[in-house]
Amino acid sequence: MKKLLGVLFGRQFIITFLLLLQAAFLLGLILFKGTTLVFVALYLLSLFIVLYVVNRRDKPAYKIVWIITMLSIPLFGGLMYLVLNWQTRSGRFRKYARKTDMEAKSYLPVNEEVVNGFIKNNLRHAPKVNYLTRYAGYPIYTNSRTQYLSPGETFFPVFLEELKKAEKYIFLEFFILSQGRVWDETFAILCDKVKAGVEVRLMYDDMGCMTGLPKGFENDLKEKGIKVTVFNRFRPFWSSLQNNRDHRKIVIIDGKTAITGGINLADEYINEKERFGYWKDCAAIVRGEAVRSFVVMFMHLWTATNMIYENYNDYICDIPKGSYDDGYYLPYADAPNDDENVCEHVYMQIINNAKDYVYIETPYFIVDDSMLSALMLAAKSGVDIRIITPEIPDKKLVHMATRSYYQSLISAGVRVYEYTPGFIHSKIVISDDDTATIGTANFDFRSLYLHYECGELIFSSSAVDEMKRDFLDTLTLCREITKNDIKRNVFVRLGQSFLRIIAPLL
Repeated sequence: MKKLLGVLFGRQFIITFLLLLQAAFLLGLILFKGTTLVFVALYLLSLFIVLYVVNRRDKPAYKIVWIITMLSIPLFGGLMYLVLNWQTRSGRFRKYARKTDMEAKSYLPVNEEVVNGFIKNNLRHAPKVNYLTRYAGYPIYTNSRTQYLSPGETFFPVFLEELKKAEKYIFLEFFILSQGRVWDETFAILCDKVKAGVEVRLMYDDMGCMTGLPKGFENDLKEKGIKVTVFNRFRPFWSSLQNNRDHRKIVIIDGKTAITGGINLADEYINEKERFGYWKDCAAIVRGEAVRSFVVMFMHLWTATNMIYENYNDYICDIPKGSYDDGYYLPYADAPNDDENVCEHVYMQIINNAKDYVYIETPYFIVDDSMLSALMLAAKSGVDIRIITPEIPDKKLVHMATRSYYQSLISAGVRVYEYTPGFIHSKIVISDDDTATIGTANFDFRSLYLHYECGELIFSSSAVDEMKRDFLDTLTLCREITKNDIKRNVFVRLGQSFLRIIAPLL
């Protein structure tokens, strides 16, 4: 009985009930419209919103979804658009984030000497660096080093040792936290550090952690002295702004070390718990001057979420010259509250500038025509394009949509592989033995246009070699998809065609 009451009065049940109640209300409003005046008003609303959507600066795929919705069900489509795009609290946050963005970027001065030195010796990479430094606002660094770690079992003990080294502060930002060995061991170290006078901050996404954390989790952490921010708390009413999740994974220790990649703090990421077969993931440990950008990323989202002012310089560490010498590094972040699709542009530029090869690992591949065309053109131009996706998916509909792209890719000469041991969650791109990126952004609409994401662009570093070796080792565990594998019956084709239309919503 106690367990039943816990379910009935639990957060997930209440949220689901309230969302269904709203759906019933909207449906009732349509079914019992009552008068011709209401009918005409709803119809005209959908018509005007179609015109509005067509003229918005959105991706064509998003426009198509809404245009089809409003023209197919004009009485419901307009109302649904208004409901999904209205949320006062998130609107205030987005305005505050935009307002403070320039201030945050002021802590990231561009070293023109480093930029010019890099471009002089790496002219073909100039477009990437110019874009990220001039428009996205993230500088390129030397005096840094990146260590690539994969899979999660290799990463986890190194991660714990890095936490133990903290003397001043530890910042953590994750999409998913879940009870289990990973969190228990992490939490024990954080508590010890707080007792030793180390400042600990934790920011996690509310929706990403909804099923993995117990009631009272936030308060328990605060009682232990950990500063906590819950990003974009999920509220039980429809809004497309609920899609703007914090998908970043960032750890910063004393301003000297940063960690990013695909790994969240949950047991499946180190295969302590089996989900979808063997879980393959990766992370990067960054040391040196490049850590500065990760400090600014974290502090900007933390201060914007809490709408407070803090001095970033209190957490930026000066790295002695000559501490590291291993290539060039350009950390970057992406946010849905500006006009720059930074992660998409990084991926596109790597593909467009490639001469010999591009290797990609991603759990999801649901892209728009520009990305698809870039990959196909590169392959047709003689570039060796290889993409690894999972064979065992975590989301079956998303995987079905991913497979809908195989025929076009393979026909253009792209080699597509599925990771047979299970689920691959890595988000990496490697090219031409001198360029790579690792981060949190998938090749899908949510990561590229809706989520808060981050990554690191790496040039002429030993980390590029490490990533390439790991990719080729992973390839031996994959099955290459052939034209025979992608023959589909009429029902599969219809299903995949429908999924391609609604892909921006998946």
